[in-house]
Amino acid sequence: MQNEHMSVWGLVSEASLVVQLVMTTLVLASVASWYLIIQRGAALRRSERLLKSFLQRFRSGGELSQLYREGHEQSLPREAALQHIFLAGYQEFSQLQRQPGIAPDAVIDGVERSLYVAISEQEERLEGGLQFLATVGSVSPYIGLFGTVWGIMNSFLGLSMVQQATLSTVAPGIAEALIATAIGLFAAIPAVMAYNRFSARGQTLSARYYSFANELQARLHRRLHAGSPSIAAAA
Repeated sequence: MQNEHMSVWGLVSEASLVVQLVMTTLVLASVASWYLIIQRGAALRRSERLLKSFLQRFRSGGELSQLYREGHEQSLPREAALQHIFLAGYQEFSQLQRQPGIAPDAVIDGVERSLYVAISEQEERLEGGLQFLATVGSVSPYIGLFGTVWGIMNSFLGLSMVQQATLSTVAPGIAEALIATAIGLFAAIPAVMAYNRFSARGQTLSARYYSFANELQARLHRRLHAGSPSIAAAA
């Protein structure tokens, strides 16, 4: 394939308008999915790093009130999911314990509801972009197949206008049609792989959020039943 017409770029430029639109759509979907893959990968790595850092501080035995003040004094990044969950739970704990005559179990129930709401918000953030990757992974091969079918159909329609059909006559049309399928697979395969990987990492992080929530509730429960009225001195 030395001549320009039978090169990849030559075939793309000579393809019909419908096939070119299919190729353009698939290329844009691939670019968008790769951008999302890079962005989500960096965000997940940062989330995992911040989670480990905060969990180490939380388990170091320091006062929760100090962690709470530090969290409010600084602007936390979105990826600091565990800190956001902690702030939501501890703020509810602080507000409820100030109410006179409230039972310790009622305080813990309120904290639990607040923690679950905060966890749900973080889980929704973890799932951001996964729907797009799933769509690209599942739809791109079919879009490419549509371009292929359309290109082959045009090739056979062109054969009806010639007296003698040869391989050189039909080959360019079939080749340009198959390029659409190749681009569709190129867009779909990385999207599917990234979707599976990000889903697994998201589920792992979500499980650690619930584990941390249980750990925080247990610590606040012990504090409540210790009988101390002071939130500022909470362990």
